[in-house]
Amino acid sequence: MIALASDHGGFDLKEAVKKHLEERGLEVKDFGTYDKSSCDYPDFGRPAAEAVASGECEKGIVICTTGIGISIVANKVKGIRCALCSEVTSARLTREHNDANMLAMGGGFTGELLAMEIVDTFLDTPFSGLEKHSRRISKVAAGEQ
Repeated sequence: MIALASDHGGFDLKEAVKKHLEERGLEVKDFGTYDKSSCDYPDFGRPAAEAVASGECEKGIVICTTGIGISIVANKVKGIRCALCSEVTSARLTREHNDANMLAMGGGFTGELLAMEIVDTFLDTPFSGLEKHSRRISKVAAGEQ
């Protein structure tokens, strides 16, 4: 299951991503927002991140206008490695190198077609499992203690 969340600035892109994921046959848990009324990204990004951290959802995708604020709030949750990606290469590398479990995007900066390529790359790329990357991820996790 994929956790999905946005604020009003990411609402349109979230809805497009949701449709895309469902067309791929993936189950989605939508944490909101559910319309374009002004709202606060932590109210939606944090619950999505908590669902990923707890194992309720396998991965998460969060969207605000820039992707910055909602990625910050997601990364405040222990066990979350949320990467803000605006192109495909960083989406691939954050999975291969960082084993990122959440993707953030900026609804005001990332067009729909590119966003779907980023989402597919993020979801379809496995962690490399290389020792150097595992070691670095362990050091990041140790800093959460």
